[in-house]
Amino acid sequence: MSLNSMRSLLNRMGNPHQGRNTIHVTGSKGKGSTSAMIGSILDKTGFNTALFTSPHLHSYCERIAFNMQPVAEEEFARGLTEIRPFIEEEMKSGPAPLSTFGLITALFFHLVATRQPKTHWQIVEVGMGGRFDITNVFDSTDIIVISPISLEHTEVLGSTQTEIANNKGGIIKPGSTTILAPQKDMGARSAIARICAESRSEFVDVGRAYKYKQLNQDLNGQNIQIDREGTSIEVHVPLLGQHQMVNAIAAVATADALAKRGVPVASKQIIEGLEAARLPGRLEIMRGELTAERTIKGPMIVVDGAHNHESAQALATAMKQLLGIEKCIFVLGVNNDKNITAIWREFEAMNKFTVATRSKNQRAMAPESIQDVIGMFATDHPDVTTTQSVDKALEKALSVAKETDVICVVGSLYVVAEAREFLNKLSADSNIGSRST
Repeated sequence: MSLNSMRSLLNRMGNPHQGRNTIHVTGSKGKGSTSAMIGSILDKTGFNTALFTSPHLHSYCERIAFNMQPVAEEEFARGLTEIRPFIEEEMKSGPAPLSTFGLITALFFHLVATRQPKTHWQIVEVGMGGRFDITNVFDSTDIIVISPISLEHTEVLGSTQTEIANNKGGIIKPGSTTILAPQKDMGARSAIARICAESRSEFVDVGRAYKYKQLNQDLNGQNIQIDREGTSIEVHVPLLGQHQMVNAIAAVATADALAKRGVPVASKQIIEGLEAARLPGRLEIMRGELTAERTIKGPMIVVDGAHNHESAQALATAMKQLLGIEKCIFVLGVNNDKNITAIWREFEAMNKFTVATRSKNQRAMAPESIQDVIGMFATDHPDVTTTQSVDKALEKALSVAKETDVICVVGSLYVVAEAREFLNKLSADSNIGSRST
């Protein structure tokens, strides 16, 4: 679905995306976590908030949240019925075919515009890229947030991080404030700074304006000290991993930018909002414990939707630091458009045994293809097998795991979702407690 088609559909609907304060979020990694943290802060401030994110884990309803609660199935269905005439008109005479993502985007704006009480803030996560993403329909926005940028969708967004940054920077609007999370690539930073100057958007370089450090971390989250403009704040974030520190700092910078614009966001709401932020499927410990002696009591099962090499690197680092492990059992499945070679390069040294698998998604990579890549890294016979379903993959991993092992389900969020469903059912059937929520 093209951006022009999205604008055409929204025009038929009366432009429901307009009329309220907007925060638009893009980036390669962490934009979902950052969006959730920002939404949680605004929720604690007392504003009615609407949050649009993708993809979902278990239900399309998860993509649309009001005051941090997924929209009810009844409201979701009612909204689709209400916009159906506009969709049918667009399909008959519109410039291009419509997509599922586009229809849900339109549904989000419709529900926000028609809901009572009135929504004060809408937080919109892009689908892919920025400039040509179908969420890029705003004439003006209050805040632009750009999470860490890395190589992704290079066939569409560009072959370098600078080119990708130029694409993502296409959502920057005149008069907005642009929050740029800390970046590894200075070319990406320079590209965003230039676009801000050209667009007359205030530029906040979080990597330079904010200092932060992790005070401590356990399975319940991490405590972070954040220094900005001569003041210090200590926050607790239930999301695990150093990469979530970066996302939290970007959320804090967003709250500070809102305060400068006259929005009554104080440190109290920032602390409460970050404390309440949740995002299943991101370094989520589904089962198992870490004893006081820092030994695994399990086997422990961790799920994470790391889908590119930098996300994989962050996950590997987090598991080593948090759990103190050097080896683990992987259940690995990705979609066809992912660079499995780059992803596996980050995991190869930690491999004790791997089950290559696939989700039910039509774009899932064949497990045999994943096995072939793993075999390329091995100096002898690699410890890898294949299954054609996530359920079978977990059964296999559990059959070979010892009580002190960690099983890491990783790759596509579709794989993570199916793993969560299987594990929750397994726990319910066996009356074994699960850590998932």
